[in-house]
Amino acid sequence: MKKLLIGALIGGIILFFCQFLSWTVLNWHSNAYQYTPKQDAIMSALSAQLDKDGQFMIPNLPPNSTMEEHKAAMKTYDGKPWATIAYHTSKSMNMTPNIIRGLIIDILIIGFFCALISRMNALNFTAILISAIFVGMIVFFNVPYTHHIWFQDADLMAYFWDSVLGWGLVGIWLGFLYRKV
Repeated sequence: MKKLLIGALIGGIILFFCQFLSWTVLNWHSNAYQYTPKQDAIMSALSAQLDKDGQFMIPNLPPNSTMEEHKAAMKTYDGKPWATIAYHTSKSMNMTPNIIRGLIIDILIIGFFCALISRMNALNFTAILISAIFVGMIVFFNVPYTHHIWFQDADLMAYFWDSVLGWGLVGIWLGFLYRKV
């Protein structure tokens, strides 16, 4: 249990630090959050039209639309501009709660992984490292890549490197911690 807790704590910090670098110093995700000089006009228009927090796909149909309406909309909107909007009525500049939650989740995730690898028969450095990289690939394919298939996210490769490098470094750490000597 002690090894699991140490592995989870330090591994979670490693994963968190990799994510921190990716989003800040390395700025790998900048393509997904571009600046436009028209932001004030856009925010004014959104604020005038939206009265609650939410994520919106535009154009879209009301939830109770018929199959015929969906087919007609697909023809009408094919090849035309579209947008996804994550709208919030108020921006909070306090990042501390989100940072704390992110770190706790990373520690928890690595704790789950430690629980899995502690049950492996071939507990050696290479097996742990490869397992960690595979988990990183599973993480990448499950959400960022699947989301990209439909919404063409601009930072797909940033998520790929986040997953492979972050989990690879965690695998190196846990490979040393858990290897049988």
